[in-house]
Amino acid sequence: MAQSLSVRHLVGIKDLTESDIQLILETAGQFKEVINRPIKKVPSLRDVTIANVFFENSTRTRLSFELAEKRLSADVVNFSASGSSVKKGETLLDTVNNILAMKVDMVVMRHSSPGAPHYLTKHIKANVVNAGDGTHEHPTQALLDSFSIREKLGDVAGKRVAIIGDITHSRVALSNIFCLQKQGAEVMVCGPKTLIPKHIESLGVKVGHDVKAALAWCDVANVLRIQLERQQIKYFPSLREYSLYFGISKQMLDDLDRPIVLMHPGPINRGVELTSDAADSPHSIILDQVENGVAVRMAVLYLLAQL
Repeated sequence: MAQSLSVRHLVGIKDLTESDIQLILETAGQFKEVINRPIKKVPSLRDVTIANVFFENSTRTRLSFELAEKRLSADVVNFSASGSSVKKGETLLDTVNNILAMKVDMVVMRHSSPGAPHYLTKHIKANVVNAGDGTHEHPTQALLDSFSIREKLGDVAGKRVAIIGDITHSRVALSNIFCLQKQGAEVMVCGPKTLIPKHIESLGVKVGHDVKAALAWCDVANVLRIQLERQQIKYFPSLREYSLYFGISKQMLDDLDRPIVLMHPGPINRGVELTSDAADSPHSIILDQVENGVAVRMAVLYLLAQL
């Protein structure tokens, strides 16, 4: 297995080789042991300064990155666009260059514009990690999802994974499709026709509109949030109606002829895409995903810092 990544930045899963993915997941396994020790810190990035530059709201991802950085003993700078000069009209590049002038080695960025992290890599020397760019990609989420599947089922290869819900507005869906396929999994997307992009079959995924059929087909159901904040028009009549046709309950999971694994990138709209008893059921590994997120992000930051 390769000992270093083939890329200087993590802007999307599309750019990673299968060896890169395996190296990140193996390294994450080692870091997971570290964060379960009484002393959870290692000095791996002691003299590295990392800026978390978030132009969009985030709770889980931002906390997860910050915790990962601190567990690696890095110096951390947090930047939030809402209280910054961006509100006065400063450009993305000027904002980041001002941060880099303070001798920052790595930038973790979330931005509402697809392609913003790619643009940045062409203009700055620091390593760039994409923490989500618009409706495009969210690579560390896909990596932690694969890590969680591996941990639960032993391997990703040969598994059937159904991604269910708002595919059109999801950056998690695209990263997961690339990540799972590179590891030899079969992928299906399932949801209302209005929330599945046209021509998505060209990515080599199955497309379905029947949740019960998708659950019966899959080994893993990765359920996505309805992203109301990104929807400029109404894609379905009401949340109640969406829940009626595409919501998943514990009863539906219990009725299957074999147990499946239930995942969700969070935050959950309880009672919409998942009922509470499904989210909290033995099928669910949602909280494991949150824990694994720290280990995977530690692995990504550590490996990029070596380049």
